[in-house]
Amino acid sequence: MSIPSHLSDYLEQRGTRYEVCMHEHSRTSAETAHNAHVPPGQLAKSVILEDETGCVMAVVPADKMVMLGEFSRILGRHRLRLADEARVATLFEDCEPGAIPPIGMAWGIQTIVDDELETSDVVYMEGGDHERLLRLSREQFHELMRAQPHGNFCKSPTH
Repeated sequence: MSIPSHLSDYLEQRGTRYEVCMHEHSRTSAETAHNAHVPPGQLAKSVILEDETGCVMAVVPADKMVMLGEFSRILGRHRLRLADEARVATLFEDCEPGAIPPIGMAWGIQTIVDDELETSDVVYMEGGDHERLLRLSREQFHELMRAQPHGNFCKSPTH
């Protein structure tokens, strides 16, 4: 599978420079980071949430989770919940389930970025399948996400 045209067109229109990194097939973001030899904190993960208004994408490091209350407060949307898998598959039909690139804007989805991702020298992201990542410099990622809302809404999972 190649990079979805929604994504490649969006990146091309903005002059975003990136490198495609292939890795062994993975099923989770933690496995992706491991297989690609990427620090999980540098892998941007998308989390699709929904309410009666529609869907929104939270972008957090792969080793973090969304603090739903804080995220909801930032948006002023207090009925957000994880989006139904069937709905996500319909929205991102050109991507494999579980490999949604964290660039919801390319699909017309409101996207909010956790500030923690802006601290890495390099940011990796899913390329639409379970075998390729896109590698962007901090500058390219920042420029790509500059117009999107940002906030602090992630935390490390507790085990």
